[in-house]
Amino acid sequence: MDFDNTARTELNELGEFGLIKHLTQHIELQQPSTIKGVGDDAAVIDNANLQTIITTDMLVEGVHFDLSYVPLKHLGYKSVVVNLSDVYAMNAEPRQIVVSIAISNRFGLEAVEELYAGMLLACKKYKVDLVGGDTTSSLSGLVISITAIGAAKPEDLVYRNGAKEGNLVCVSGDLGGAYMGLQLLEREKAVFKENPKLQPDLEGKDYILERQLKPEARKDVVELLKNLGIKPTAMIDISDGLSSELLHLCTQSETGIELYEDKIPIDPQTFETAREFNLDPTLCALSGGEDYELLFTVDLKDYDKLKNQMDITIIGHITAKEKGYLMVAKAGTVHELTAQGWNALLKKP
Repeated sequence: MDFDNTARTELNELGEFGLIKHLTQHIELQQPSTIKGVGDDAAVIDNANLQTIITTDMLVEGVHFDLSYVPLKHLGYKSVVVNLSDVYAMNAEPRQIVVSIAISNRFGLEAVEELYAGMLLACKKYKVDLVGGDTTSSLSGLVISITAIGAAKPEDLVYRNGAKEGNLVCVSGDLGGAYMGLQLLEREKAVFKENPKLQPDLEGKDYILERQLKPEARKDVVELLKNLGIKPTAMIDISDGLSSELLHLCTQSETGIELYEDKIPIDPQTFETAREFNLDPTLCALSGGEDYELLFTVDLKDYDKLKNQMDITIIGHITAKEKGYLMVAKAGTVHELTAQGWNALLKKP
């Protein structure tokens, strides 16, 4: 694939240090906790009396993304957001990131600039500092590894293992959109391979494409819950599909779950596109992944605070471990929930 915009600057003209200097010259630090950012042997962070949260994610070309339809700027943005989402899922505030990339000689400087522009856009939006990282060469495509560092008061942190019998199970936003966006992009790629003269048919599908290509971390939901005076008992972000994440919560908390199919929030565009592909929209929500919504449990006493929140849906309740993992279908029948989410070690989504 040709990554040229107009001109192309070979990376070896700059060398590693020249490349790092070039890419990081416009970084503006926003966090008072960042004592030293890029430019020394290591970054220095002062989180005072707060607890430090650290999470890392690796994105590999051909496994997690396909550059034939993923713009580099979007990829840079998404690679940051998916890490920040994990910090928000701890009920914490992300403050810094460290970025490492392995790049092959198919990329010119301009392509790497696009990638970094997306990363810095995400940093600016979420008020996060890029404080370090590494670049190296790759013989097998692009690899991005990002570590996010956050902070929280010890009493504010929320883990996966705090769900209790009788808790309400809630989810932000809607589910399945990112998966259907991916199906659409894969279909149009296949059509293009057959006939490169055909233009992609993506009209009217902006929402699900954005869910796949440019997801957002739910900082707003964390802030909303704090403003409502609600501390979730357990929380996780939905990266691998609703069913997988529910089972993570229940396994860690040693509980069961009763999920109601008719309560699962699915956007009309997701629903219609799933039908076009002869897919079950519920299955897309349960197993699709990459929605980066927050799945959390709350005490029953918080119901009145939550019931009128348009962007939060109560989808079930936590039960005793012995009752198992169940979904009540729209028809009233009861099915066992299984983890059918995407497994990066087995296959592409």
